[in-house]
Amino acid sequence: MASSSKSKRRLLIEEEDEEEEEEEDEDETAEEIERFDDFTIASSWERFISDAEAVCRQWLADGPKNLVEKGAERLGSQEKLCRVKCELKYGKKMYCMEYHFEISTMGKSTYWDHDLHNLQLSFGVAEFLVIAPLSASGVVLDDPESTKLLSAVAIALSNCGSNWPAFVPVHDPSRKAYIGIQNMGTIFTRRFEADRIGSQVPIRLMHLEGLYELFLSKIVLDSSDFTASYIKVHFAMKLTYRTPPYDYDDEVDSSEQEVRESEGETDRLARMKTQWDDDCPWTEWYSAEDPVKGFELIAIWSSKMFEGSLEMAELENASSFDAEKWLLYPIVSPTMVDDSIGKFVGFASQLHLLVSALELSFDAQFLEDFVAAENPASDNSKSATAVPPPTVIDRVLKELFHDEIQSSSHVDVENRYSRAIKGAPLESLFAQFCLHALWFGNCNIRAIAVLWIEFVREVRWCWEESEPLPRMSSNVSSIDLSACLVHQKLQMLAVCIERKKSRNHDIIDNSENKYQKASSSKTDLEADLHTEPRDDKIDSSLRSDVHPNLEETTTDLSKDAKYAVPSSDRQSKHRERRGSAGVVPSMMLLRSFQEMHAPYTQDPPLMTEDMHEERLHAVEALGDEAGFSGQLERDILSSDMSAFKAANPDAVFEDFIRWHSPGDWETDETEYKSGKNSDWPPRGKLSQRMSEYGNKWRKIWNEAPPLPVSEQKPLLDPVREGEKILHYLETLRPHQLLEQMVCTAFRASADTLSQTTYGDFKQMRTKMDQLYLTLASTLKSVQGNQLSDVSELTGDVRQLCLVFEHIEKLLFLAASIHRKLVDAPRLSEAIFNDYFTFYLPKMGTSLTSICYDKEFNSRQPVRMGERDAVAHLFPPPTANQSWRKVLSMGNLLNGHEPISREIIFSVNDRVSDAHYGSINPVATAGEIEIHRMYIHGTSNDLWVALSVTSWD
Repeated sequence: MASSSKSKRRLLIEEEDEEEEEEEDEDETAEEIERFDDFTIASSWERFISDAEAVCRQWLADGPKNLVEKGAERLGSQEKLCRVKCELKYGKKMYCMEYHFEISTMGKSTYWDHDLHNLQLSFGVAEFLVIAPLSASGVVLDDPESTKLLSAVAIALSNCGSNWPAFVPVHDPSRKAYIGIQNMGTIFTRRFEADRIGSQVPIRLMHLEGLYELFLSKIVLDSSDFTASYIKVHFAMKLTYRTPPYDYDDEVDSSEQEVRESEGETDRLARMKTQWDDDCPWTEWYSAEDPVKGFELIAIWSSKMFEGSLEMAELENASSFDAEKWLLYPIVSPTMVDDSIGKFVGFASQLHLLVSALELSFDAQFLEDFVAAENPASDNSKSATAVPPPTVIDRVLKELFHDEIQSSSHVDVENRYSRAIKGAPLESLFAQFCLHALWFGNCNIRAIAVLWIEFVREVRWCWEESEPLPRMSSNVSSIDLSACLVHQKLQMLAVCIERKKSRNHDIIDNSENKYQKASSSKTDLEADLHTEPRDDKIDSSLRSDVHPNLEETTTDLSKDAKYAVPSSDRQSKHRERRGSAGVVPSMMLLRSFQEMHAPYTQDPPLMTEDMHEERLHAVEALGDEAGFSGQLERDILSSDMSAFKAANPDAVFEDFIRWHSPGDWETDETEYKSGKNSDWPPRGKLSQRMSEYGNKWRKIWNEAPPLPVSEQKPLLDPVREGEKILHYLETLRPHQLLEQMVCTAFRASADTLSQTTYGDFKQMRTKMDQLYLTLASTLKSVQGNQLSDVSELTGDVRQLCLVFEHIEKLLFLAASIHRKLVDAPRLSEAIFNDYFTFYLPKMGTSLTSICYDKEFNSRQPVRMGERDAVAHLFPPPTANQSWRKVLSMGNLLNGHEPISREIIFSVNDRVSDAHYGSINPVATAGEIEIHRMYIHGTSNDLWVALSVTSWD
């Protein structure tokens, strides 16, 4: 009973399905009537042929040029191949028909053009159709369906009078199998078939001899047939080699025992695996991923003629150096064109974080506010407020202040545009602080605040202990006003520490000298009592009888009010000359006819940028009265006058003017003749400015005591200025610190990268110069805080980070290519220029990432003289590596077999052109390929494509 009920239920379901199918057929018939279909087309297969024929006629009528204008899709890196699509319905299934055509036919197509479509390379066609179902697999799994589909397309093309070959993908998608057909006139038909062996390839098919016999088997029944010896086979081959990755385990395992026995510990450590950029300048801060993962070398044998399998065996044993052409291209890391956050780590990524810290720095008045946990501003940085542990802080401070500064092995040549950026020099203390801050606590504002506070404490310790400030020179004649203000302050502090230390030593030495003099004064007094007194004699150079008219000259000068000499000056000739730096050439003192001596003078006090601004403000407020712009100029002039008096005891005010300000001494040239005693003293006078009543220069001269530099009060008070500098560093506003850090970090990062060795790559050098100019122009707004809108300010700098990242990536690529091909400079630069051209559209100025899905596959020809350098990229394999390679396809390069081998066998025949509708593009004039086999594979994979021309 149960079985009978189940059978009845099954019959009912089948009847319902049949009724539904009949209803669907009636609906389709009604739709066809509504569309006014041609009733002469009876079946869906005929309708499909008609639709395909209409589409093909339209494509033929448009032609390639019009199809491109209508929006045909461009394919390939060179975009020479285009594609148009159309959907067709066959029964209840939908199919997509694609027409592939070339828009550039510059010369004859070559076998190994890397921009060819797979079907073009496999079957030697130029333009073709592909029809496939609109399904997930995209292939036709049913053999009858594929045959029927291909026949329909062939009929449609024949009706159009077109010779386009048509292909249908069949079988499993992993097999990449195709069947195809091409009508060639009214007599001949060309059939195509391709399939893949995805399992272990038979050993016979791994060798050229076996592949040659496979091709002959498609022509003759047996390769031993006598007719096979008369067949001339055209042969072309392309071998692709890939540089092996560095296998440290193999090297260590195979030689570890030998190393332990023959080498010391130091030598063994030297054998440790190293990174590709160990000797690059940025490795002090981070290790970059090698942008060049390897190289692929293509060795090409052009078309040759063979008549036997023995020649194939000989060719298999031939060296790759015998190939007619070598092509090389780098395998570039995908991170080069990937702008995703976190994918690239370098200076640019950290500078981006520093800009975020700059944006937050405007939220507080003091750096201590960011350190405090309760600071609400720190909530804006969310989880990125972690501060490294004290051990990390101690390590950073130790590297900054206490480690010995080792000379870098890199070329330390400052870029000519570097000083245009108002930052700090690369090796300076503040620049090194900024570089450390980039990698400290992920460069968040709280970590920067903590590090700065500890940094200033360390600076104060150096000041209080009179320890030299590391990385800062104390022997500077002026402050570098082109640098940022923090660097200027540290420069001046280094000088103050040195002068403070020197003054402390002088005080100690003076106290010791006084003690020694006090202890020996009694002995000296007793010796003087027993010594007969004698008259003090002045030095011969100070005597008045050196010149016969000196007395008269002195008298004449005394009579003139302009040359009135105070009583202190009249007695100065009995004083000892002190602080002389040497004789002034061709100048004599007016009063005594003695040689004028130039004194040692104090250097003008060092001034930072803000001190110069204060001085200018004082001038604007007080005016420039009598040539003075403030008390500083008075002190400098008084110091010079005192030193001049000490060096020239008999000098008068006019002598000082002649030496210090020659423009204020008016000489009568007609009466003064140098070298003639009769014309002494020189006839001249002071300028009107210096002759005015109440002139302050003369007043200062009269008040200035004759003291050499060693006895004068320093113009720069190191203690006062040092404390002022420390106060500035301790009270610096957060945004003022971060603005200077941003400028310095950009400059120091660029200076570090500019030390990279990348050969004579002109494109890279030009880009580095452009980077400096871009940094200088963009960072001006940060240096001067010219923008009131913080978001606008940070937006410009974020855009600058993107530009910096592009240059940094290109620099990594240039360095990697150069070091790998250092013995082939032309080739390395040519490869870099190819990638530079490919990457150039990526280098926009937009903050958004540019979608860049193109693949770099430019191949650079290798000249004969460069082949040895390229062969060095393939070092002989180690014992373990050789053991792993059980099978070999021959044509080894330094022991490395090719990763892929592509071969084309073909047989041509001279046939009357009248029998064919078109000439095959790769056949010679008057010839056509009647048999062609394309083979692509390795020891574990083999893909074979066969085309045969037949007489129908």
